[in-house]
Amino acid sequence: METPQDKGNNKLTAAGWLALAVLLGFFGVSLWYAVKVWSAMAGTHMSGFGWLFLVLGVVVTIGLGAGLMFLVFYSSRHDMDQ
Repeated sequence: METPQDKGNNKLTAAGWLALAVLLGFFGVSLWYAVKVWSAMAGTHMSGFGWLFLVLGVVVTIGLGAGLMFLVFYSSRHDMDQ
């Protein structure tokens, strides 16, 4: 099956630019909100267990995302998507 990348056509269409703009907007709003919340918690103390579980949550979330992406690419390359 031939994809647009096989033809050498790598230009974004209007829909692609719109999707990119919307995603960048979502990213900007989430970044603004994260900075706002982080600044509001400036005087809050977190215990060692709090930091431990925060780090574990980040590591598990990134590991889960990476594992799922690995499975997507693995199944695609080994013709398991049929």
